[in-house]
Amino acid sequence: MSRIYWDTMVFIYLLEDHPAYAPKVRRIYERMQERGDTLFTSTLTLGEALTGSLKGGDIKLADDMRQLFRSNEVELLPFLPATVEVYASIRAKENISPPDAIHLATASEAGIDLFVTNDRHLHRLIIPGIHFIAGLDSAFF
Repeated sequence: MSRIYWDTMVFIYLLEDHPAYAPKVRRIYERMQERGDTLFTSTLTLGEALTGSLKGGDIKLADDMRQLFRSNEVELLPFLPATVEVYASIRAKENISPPDAIHLATASEAGIDLFVTNDRHLHRLIIPGIHFIAGLDSAFF
């Protein structure tokens, strides 16, 4: 059983049924369920995911997102004061966006085994507290 963190886009691919990525995400999720893995993400993910659906006026998609993130299927991790130090360290060392640094810092503080993202720029990073950072085509699944 592993602690697996999904970056925002992984959820968006699934919920918006992205033609290229949704099937991969569904396979990953099914494999996670078979193994008894726990799915984590940051509270930031809900905000990021809701932004697009609300901008586009897609109330059903926004409701689907809220329902998923409030279910027992996903454990939302908060951005705590202790996480700020990790965030600052990541931002000082790596040339990545503040939202990416928040995700990585949150995952690091939670002791995540696998951070799943489609952002290839993040795949190369080594972040203490995160065992592996991998893409959707990873051999982990």
